[in-house]
Amino acid sequence: MLENKVCLITGASKGIGKAILEVFADNNAIIYANARKEGDLDDILKVFENAQVEIIPVYFDVTDFDAIKSCILQIKKRHKRLDVLVNNAGMVTYEILGMINFDKFREMLEVNLVAPIFLMQMATKLMLRQSSGSIINITSKVGVEGVKGQLSYSATKGGLNSATLSAAKELSSKNIRVNAVAPGMIGSDRLKNVMESKFKEKLNDIGFGRLGTPEEVAKACLFLASDHSSYMTGQIIEVDGDLKL
Repeated sequence: MLENKVCLITGASKGIGKAILEVFADNNAIIYANARKEGDLDDILKVFENAQVEIIPVYFDVTDFDAIKSCILQIKKRHKRLDVLVNNAGMVTYEILGMINFDKFREMLEVNLVAPIFLMQMATKLMLRQSSGSIINITSKVGVEGVKGQLSYSATKGGLNSATLSAAKELSSKNIRVNAVAPGMIGSDRLKNVMESKFKEKLNDIGFGRLGTPEEVAKACLFLASDHSSYMTGQIIEVDGDLKL
C-alpha cells in the first residue's frame, strides 16, 4: 500500500510509533524513523535488516528545530520528496488541575503541540513542491472529549486536533491531506504500567472490554498514509474501542 512512498515517523522506537514503523515497513514504505537517543532503533533495524525495505534512522529531539531542518534537508537531498509525515512523538502526564506542574506543562506543549506544528511547516515545504502528501497527527481521545485528571495533557492534544483541522483547510487546494488519529486506551508498555497502579477499573469504560493494541492504531495510520484515503482530509479518527470518558 505504501510502495515507494517516503515517510517520516517521529517517536518510532517504541509503543505506537514502533508499530507504525513496522506496519509501514511491511507495506514497502521508505521510512525515515526518528528517535531521540542514538541507538534506540537498533533492535527494530535488526528485525528488518534482511528485508527489502529502506529504513533510515534519524536521531533528534523533536523540540530541536535545527535538527528538524537538517532532517528535512536530508530527505530532500536523498529522495527529493516526502509523501507522509506521522507526528507521533509525545509525552503525557497525569494530574488534576490543582496539581499541574507548569514547567512540565510547558515542556509538554513544546513536544505535543509546538514541535508537530513546526514539523508540519517543514514537511509541507517538500509536499508543496510535489503537490501531494499526507500528514497524520497522533492526538488522543482525551483531546476530543477531555477527561478528569489529565487537563494539561488533553489541552496539548486538543490543540493538535485544532491545528490538524486548520492545516487541512489551508492545504487542501494543494492536494495535501491532514488528518489525526486519536487513540483511546492503547496497551503500550507505558499505559499498562499506569493501568496496574491507577486505572485498572477503567477497562469497564471500554465497550470492547479490552485495551487497544498499537498495531490497531498503526493500521489506521496506514489507511491515511495510503491512496485509499485520497479523498479524506480534516478528519479526527478515534481508535478507541467505544471508550466512555
